[in-house]
Amino acid sequence: MLFLIFSVICSVLVSVQLKLAQRKGIATTEAIAWNYLAAASLCWLLLDPPLNGPALNQAPAVSLAALALLLPGIFLAMAASVKVAGIVRTDIAQRLSLVLSLLAAFLLFGEKADALKITGLVLGLAAIVCLVARSEPSPDAARSSSHWLLPLVVLVGYASVDILLKRIAISGTPFAVSLLIAFAVAFVLMMAMLIWRRVRHGHRFTLPGLLAGLLLGATNFGNILFYVRAHQALPNNPAVVFSMMNIGVVVLGTLAGVVGFGERLSRLNKLAIPLAVVAILLIAMSLRG
Repeated sequence: MLFLIFSVICSVLVSVQLKLAQRKGIATTEAIAWNYLAAASLCWLLLDPPLNGPALNQAPAVSLAALALLLPGIFLAMAASVKVAGIVRTDIAQRLSLVLSLLAAFLLFGEKADALKITGLVLGLAAIVCLVARSEPSPDAARSSSHWLLPLVVLVGYASVDILLKRIAISGTPFAVSLLIAFAVAFVLMMAMLIWRRVRHGHRFTLPGLLAGLLLGATNFGNILFYVRAHQALPNNPAVVFSMMNIGVVVLGTLAGVVGFGERLSRLNKLAIPLAVVAILLIAMSLRG
């Protein structure tokens, strides 16, 4: 159970760290770049990925390349969403990505639908609608659209990551290998972007950016590691781990955003919270069956 608690805390801390970095004027692009160096290093040290011939030969290059491109892109979108839409809506959007993942499982992987999954899917879609809704019009049209668009990008992005990981797993590539390759390539891509910005616009690397990024990477990887350890500790209860992880992030993320940062939610946004929790529970119950 401790692994599960630590995983939930790490997941929410990622959003909190992005929010704090923005408040302190740290460039999130730089922090996200160093985050992948830390995550790749920890993956190498703690998960010991088998980088032998068979493991690499069976790795699907296209899916891995897509994952490596998507990871930094969705992290940048997450940082923008935390800044504009807030921690609450961003974390709920991240967790509701399982709704699109479930839909993809029906359409792409031949998973059978049942009453619980369909009900959970419908409630999850309703929660998404409530999540992105804005009850009050904003005089700034661009900012108003970002309030619903950025969480939606996060939702679709994380669902896409989940789909890619399923495709990679089906190929037989070990999870640790796919993570290490994706993290390493993502780091190279982000560093290339920062170096280009340095040449074109004089962007300077900073010590706060490095330290914030390494801490972000440790937290980001900790979320993954503790989630895997929780499944290993409760091998006969995957639905429990799945439901408690997602619901825990929804609840703790809401507390962090509302209490810690004074975020305000519309009535429809608040309705998304219980809808998301019930949707997660129903989907988890269907996994038990």
